[in-house]
Amino acid sequence: QPTLMESGGGSVQAGGSLRLSCATSGGTASRPHMGWFRQTPGKDREGVASIDSFGEDIAYSDSVKGRFTISQDHAKFTVYLQMNNLRPEDTAKYYCARASRPLFGSAVFRPDSYHFWGQGTQVTVSP
Repeated sequence: QPTLMESGGGSVQAGGSLRLSCATSGGTASRPHMGWFRQTPGKDREGVASIDSFGEDIAYSDSVKGRFTISQDHAKFTVYLQMNNLRPEDTAKYYCARASRPLFGSAVFRPDSYHFWGQGTQVTVSP
């Protein structure tokens, strides 16, 4: 069973940047789909970015498009989320997730499409 561990969260002022990392280990899926989600208390988990194993099928939610970039380094078994021009509304706990098979269309942003999750890392953006 794969494990995922996020890091890189913190507190920044609006307009600042952070890079989140998700280190993965274990698992046997040859083509896992990876996603980044975020969640604030009392709200549903929101998908913000996803990437297929080939790095060819990348998707972003409208709320982060143009500001966030997802990437991966297979040699390091790590997925990244570069977040620029952060806004207070980006404040949330960010989770990375792994699906055991390729995902398509709207499925990439559905939490129930993913089988494994990290513990999350907090991002706080002050005005």
